[in-house]
Formats: sequence, C-alpha cells, structure tokens
Amino acid sequence: LPMKFDQLQEIRLRAGRPLMLLYDNEERLIGNESGFVTEMSQAYRVSAQEIQETMTFISHYSIYAYEEEIRQGFLTIQGGHRIGLAGKVLSDQKGIRSIRPITFLNVRLAHQVQGCADSLMPWLYENGRPCHTLILSPGCGKTTMLRDVIRQFSNGCKFGKGRRVGVVDERSEIAACYRGVPQNDVGMRTDVLDACSKVRGMEMMLRSMNPEVLAVDEIGSRT
Repeated sequence: LPMKFDQLQEIRLRAGRPLMLLYDNEERLIGNESGFVTEMSQAYRVSAQEIQETMTFISHYSIYAYEEEIRQGFLTIQGGHRIGLAGKVLSDQKGIRSIRPITFLNVRLAHQVQGCADSLMPWLYENGRPCHTLILSPGCGKTTMLRDVIRQFSNGCKFGKGRRVGVVDERSEIAACYRGVPQNDVGMRTDVLDACSKVRGMEMMLRSMNPEVLAVDEIGSRT
C-alpha cells in the first residue's frame, strides 16, 4: 500500500466486516485487489478464519500461553505494538476466564516521538530536581508525552542530571515491554514493572528499586 509507516496508527480486523486502517488520523478502507477504496462494496472483508490465523501467528502458535493477556483484552508484541481483542467473553464467579472466539482485533502501532517533551521539560524542574507533575489532556498524546519525559528524566537533560526512574506500566503502553524487555526508549536509568497494577506496583518499586522518580499512566481516580 502507498503509505508511510509512521502515519499508520491502527489496523482494524472485524469478522465479516471491511478491513480498515487508521492512517494519518483518517479511516481508510482497503480494496479487494490493492490500494485504498472509498466504497464499502469494494472493500476487502475479513473472515473469522483469518482472525484466528492472525491470533495463532502473533501468539507463536501457542495461544494458550497467552491466556492471562487475553483475559486482560490485549497482547503486546515485539516492537511495542499492542493488539486489542474482543469477542465472546467467558466468565465465572472469579471473573473473566478468556475471550473465545476472538472475532475483533485492533492492532495499534507504537510510535515514539522523541523530543516531543522538550518544550515541557523546563517547567518540570526546580533547582535541578524533578517536580511532582500531573499531565492532563483530552486524547492529545498524554502517554507519548509521558514516555519522553521519562526518557529525559532518566538520561538527564540540560535542566537536571539523570535520575533513577521507576515505571509501573499496568497496560504495557509506556515501555511496551516484550518478554520483559522495553521496546520503547525509556532511558538508561529506568526500571519497569510491566503489566502490574499501579497501586501494588508503586509499593513494590519504592521498596525494592529505590527510584528517585516514580511514573505511572492513567491514575484513574483518587483510589
């Protein structure tokens, strides 16, 4: 397809529905032959079998090894790309057991924007020390900004020296760890607790890793 990878944001697969991309903030339909199309009737339709084959491939032919991630509704693959899952939820008194069959996939492409926090960094230091900071914005790239702030706190910048940073990455979106290894550059002094609840993870980080800066995403509520 005639596209630039850095502008590709999402690939949407829905059983029996057209194949869609979110490209440069616009939805695009993919044609049966090749290229983009504008008419729904010309779009390639994804089959349930293709979704199952995709899941088999991304789970390295062992989908049962990823049951815990499936229960959470997403998988993180090499490169930090995240695959959201939906379909029929199987649950019991203990909660969600699995999603079977999986009939909807959202492949979210991870893109780092190094330097995007440059204009923010002067406001995050006081006498060379990082300040307590809360980032608020309505869908305008909070996580991308936070990731770059973490990198600069960790490596150091002209406003302050490098600091030990502890990241509690509950949804694997900041560091985008794959098999425990961050796929995004979060700095050389950064330690990551991946797929861990924020409350428990912050306690663990403070007890065990002695961070000078503690970073989390989407705090959600006062509790």
